[in-house]
Amino acid sequence: MASVERRKDGRPGYVCRWRDEAGRQRKKSFARKLDADRYRAEVEHKLNTGQYIDPKAGRITFRDYAEQWRAAQPHRPNTEARTRSQLTKHVYPTLGDRPVAQIRASELQAFVTGLPVAASSVRPIWATVRAILSAAVRDRLIPFDPADRIKLPELPRQQITPLTVDQVDQLSAALPARYRALVPVGAGAGLRQGEAFGLQVADVDYLRRTLSVDRQVQPAAGGTVVEGPLKNRSSYRTVPLGQVVVDALAAHLAGFPAKGAQWVFRDEDGEPLSRTRFNQYVWAPARTAAGLPEVTFHDLRHFFASVLIGAGHNPKAVAERLGHADPAMTLRVYAHLWPEDDDRTRQAIDDVFRRDVPRSRPVKEA
Repeated sequence: MASVERRKDGRPGYVCRWRDEAGRQRKKSFARKLDADRYRAEVEHKLNTGQYIDPKAGRITFRDYAEQWRAAQPHRPNTEARTRSQLTKHVYPTLGDRPVAQIRASELQAFVTGLPVAASSVRPIWATVRAILSAAVRDRLIPFDPADRIKLPELPRQQITPLTVDQVDQLSAALPARYRALVPVGAGAGLRQGEAFGLQVADVDYLRRTLSVDRQVQPAAGGTVVEGPLKNRSSYRTVPLGQVVVDALAAHLAGFPAKGAQWVFRDEDGEPLSRTRFNQYVWAPARTAAGLPEVTFHDLRHFFASVLIGAGHNPKAVAERLGHADPAMTLRVYAHLWPEDDDRTRQAIDDVFRRDVPRSRPVKEA
């Protein structure tokens, strides 16, 4: 319980004393007893309801708290490296020395507006700051989240233009033979780059013509790579393979036998592929030779999605093949690739009201 008493140092005023949840003695001075009593009641209420916040807790700097937060996160190696880079390069120079309790919404808005990066890059940086401040609220360092209602810059409207079949063929032809089968794996199975690099021999079922996506290979410290979990639960999937992909994988393993190794794709030293080295020394020269200097490995995944959409697959089916968390994400990226429904709408109405037009499905006679 809290208490209020006159100051004992001879000066006028009153002192409110209480013990926090850790049993530490706390106090605060007031000129008027009325204010001290009001504060006592407020402290008691917060202690009883679990809403108490230590006035000194928010004095920790954003940098110190963020480092504690970062060390406790179950981040994969590449996520950990990206988060550390975001904080060190973009966040700490502005917010690092600020006590967490003193960070204001207007300060955060100015920070977001002033970030010298593209609008698409603002969002992951801001997501990290938001996560740290939300954790500070849960840890009861601050009473509310100052990051609420911060406005982010609008993203430019960009529509994906899929590669053509000829462009995919040009990329495949430009790659060294050791890596050429990566093109049908990306374009014919829709794998992300890390998923393709993480493909193991046992993941390919040649009889059923399926491919299991169960892991990915990610960059690690010192230029090495590490096997890690997939992006989310939906990323774990089994992809049906066309015969062209099955044949490409079989030919690849015939030309570059695993010899006891588990990885389908390996570098010249027999090690799993490093995204950094592959993109710089293999992919970049190949795409330049193919006349496609801006194309990334992820464009093969876009090609795969466009093929499924063109074949009439619905958003749910495409999302499952891509390993998206939900069809809404698939629609946000690829909605413009689905055919217009105008003719199907006209046909649906004609099917119901007219008897002299071809029907799209049987109608029971009365």
